[in-house]
Amino acid sequence: MLTSESLARIDREIAKYPADQRQSAVMAALAIAQEQQGWLSSEAIESVANYLGMEPIAAYEVASFYNMYDLKPVGKYKVSVCTNLPCMLSGGVDAGDYLKKKLGIGYNETTPDGLITLKEGECMGACGDAPVMIVNNRRMCSWMQPEQIDKLLAELK
Repeated sequence: MLTSESLARIDREIAKYPADQRQSAVMAALAIAQEQQGWLSSEAIESVANYLGMEPIAAYEVASFYNMYDLKPVGKYKVSVCTNLPCMLSGGVDAGDYLKKKLGIGYNETTPDGLITLKEGECMGACGDAPVMIVNNRRMCSWMQPEQIDKLLAELK
C-alpha cells in the first residue's frame, strides 16, 4: 500500500522518537500516506498503523480527529475556511458563504469538475489575519475578503 519512497519518509519521522515510541510518528505518517494517495482510505490508515506497530483504530482516531486528514477523496484543491470565533467575528462565516455561492457547493462538497473541495476548518492559529483559509493544508491565505477570494479562485483555476 505505501510506496518505498513513502516508507523512507516515514522512517525519517520515526527516527525522531525513541525506538519504543514508533507510534509517536503517526501524524506525520498519516500525512505522508495522504500525500501519496490524495486522501486516507481505511487501507492506508491500517497500513500506517501496522507499520508503526499500533492498532488500526488508534491511527483512525487520529485521522478522524484532525481536519487536515481527508477520509474520502477531495478535489485537486482543498480550501479550508476558519470559522472559529475570532475568524467568525472578523468575517470568516461571510467568507465561507461567499465561497459557497461562488463555487455552487457547500462545506464537505467538491465542485462538479473535481477541482475544489470546500471545508470548514478549525482554528488555524492566525487570528490576527482573519478571516483565514488554508489551501491543501499548506498555503495560508490571510484577510480573505471577496476581492482576495476571487483572486485565489482565479489562481486555482
